[in-house]
Amino acid sequence: MQPTDPYAITDLTSQQASPQRLGRLARSQWTIENRLHFVRDTTFGEDASKIRTRHGPGNMAPLRNLAINALRAAGHRNIAAGLRHASYDPFNRPLDLLNIS
Repeated sequence: MQPTDPYAITDLTSQQASPQRLGRLARSQWTIENRLHFVRDTTFGEDASKIRTRHGPGNMAPLRNLAINALRAAGHRNIAAGLRHASYDPFNRPLDLLNIS
């Protein structure tokens, strides 16, 4: 056994847990990681955030998700570019994204 050998814990039966199915499940988790967590960390610097006490981190995560989802719904594929675009008119564009204007 090597330290890099992959392991998984599942409640699937041995008939349900084929290597192909486990591979698909693992890859689907990486889709979530790449589409959300990676964006939150690279674009918003979430891992380097100084917001660490009380309810701050728990309050900021849904706000970051809201921004990401609103930008994607508006057609922005690059979230960093979408944030820059919204920041050019900070009193109107973010509200337009949320259909609040």
